[in-house]
Amino acid sequence: MNLSYRAEAEGLFSQLVAWRRDLHRHPELSFQEVRTSGIVARTLLDLGYEVRTGVAQTGVVALLHGGRPGPTVMLRADMDALPIQESSEASYASAHPGVMHACGHDGHVAMGLGAATLLARHAAELAGNILFVFQPAEERDGGAAAMLASGALHDPKPDIIFGLHLWNTLPAGRVIVQAGPFMAAADVLRIVVRGRGGHGGLPHETIDAIAVTGQVLTALQTIVSRNVNPHDTAVLSIGMVHGGTAFNVIAETVELLGTLRTFEPTVRETVLARLRVLLDGVTAGMGAEAELIVEPLTGPVINDPTASETARLAALQLVGNAAVGRITPLMVSEDFAEYGKLAPSCFILLGSGNAELGLDAPHHSPRFDFDERVLPTGAALLAAVATRYLVEKAGT
Repeated sequence: MNLSYRAEAEGLFSQLVAWRRDLHRHPELSFQEVRTSGIVARTLLDLGYEVRTGVAQTGVVALLHGGRPGPTVMLRADMDALPIQESSEASYASAHPGVMHACGHDGHVAMGLGAATLLARHAAELAGNILFVFQPAEERDGGAAAMLASGALHDPKPDIIFGLHLWNTLPAGRVIVQAGPFMAAADVLRIVVRGRGGHGGLPHETIDAIAVTGQVLTALQTIVSRNVNPHDTAVLSIGMVHGGTAFNVIAETVELLGTLRTFEPTVRETVLARLRVLLDGVTAGMGAEAELIVEPLTGPVINDPTASETARLAALQLVGNAAVGRITPLMVSEDFAEYGKLAPSCFILLGSGNAELGLDAPHHSPRFDFDERVLPTGAALLAAVATRYLVEKAGT
C-alpha cells in the first residue's frame, strides 16, 4: 500500500498550479462560492465520487468508497476569499476588485482536488471511505457550523477528520502537527459608549463619548495583564473605533469593535466579567453608559492525540524528520474547531513562505501569495494521512 504519494503528487504539479491560479483569479466571498464549488463538483464527479452540492448554500460533499468496507476519513478544504483589494502584478491576480484570496484557500481547494485525484486512483486498495468536504465561509458567517447543521456529514458520519492550512510565516515545506490546543477560540466584541452630544464650544453641557472612550481603551489594557494568570493565554484587541460626525460637534455615541481570543472557557469568562465591570465603572464615573455585545465565532482548535499521531507519522514519511515540527499555539482562530464536535480531529499547518522569492507576506495582506511548489506536498499529505488511518484501523 502506498503511504506517501509523493511521486504521484509531483506528477500533478502543473494541474495543481492551474487549479490554484484559476481560483485565485476568480475569488468569491463567503457563501458566494458558486463558480468555485462548480469546479470542485465537476472535478470530483469526473473522478468517480458521489457528489452533493448546495450543502450549506455553496458547500460540496463528496464520498469515495474503498474496495473494502471500513471507517470513514473526512478531509476538509475551505473555499472562500476575503474582501481585500489585491496588490500584485502576478498574471493570476484577482480579476474582481476588492476581493482576493489572501489566506491560501485557493491553494487548499487545489490541494484537496489533488488529494481526491490520488485517492481515487487507489480506491480499490482502501479499506474504508473518504469523505471530502469543500466548505464555504470559513472567514466569516460560520461555514463549518452551517455544514454540520445541514446534516450532510452524518451519512456517513466520519470516524476521524483532518484539515490542512498553508502558513506563510513558515518556510515552504515545513509541516506542523501536534496534539492539544492549537488555535484559539474567537469572540467578536461590540461596545457602544453613550454620552450626551452637543456643541463643541459648549463641552460643559455634554458628556463627551469620545473622551469617555479614551478612558475605556486605557482601562481595557489592564484586563489581560492584571486579571489573567500569566500561565494562561488571552488576547483582547480593539480593531475599530468609530464616533463623531463633525469637527464642532461633541459625539453622543462611539462604537468599538474588537476580538477576544482564548483557549480555556474559564479564562474567557474571567476576561468578559472584568470587561463588563470596567465598562460599567468607567462610563458611570464619567456620566455615560456602555453596552457590550459578545458574538461567539468559534471554539478553540484542539487536536486529538490519536489523530495527531497518525498525521505526524504520515508527515514524517512524506517530508522527513527535519521538516516536521511543533510551534507555540496560535491566537488566530479557525472554524475547523467545529468539526471536533463531530469526531476526533487534527488540523495541520504546511509552510508556504519563501522570502527569497518575495512570497512571505502575512495572511490577510493585500500582497499575500505563496510558494506554489508546496501544492504537491499538501495534496500528498492529505492523501497519505487518510490512507495511513485506514491502514491502521484495518490492522487492529
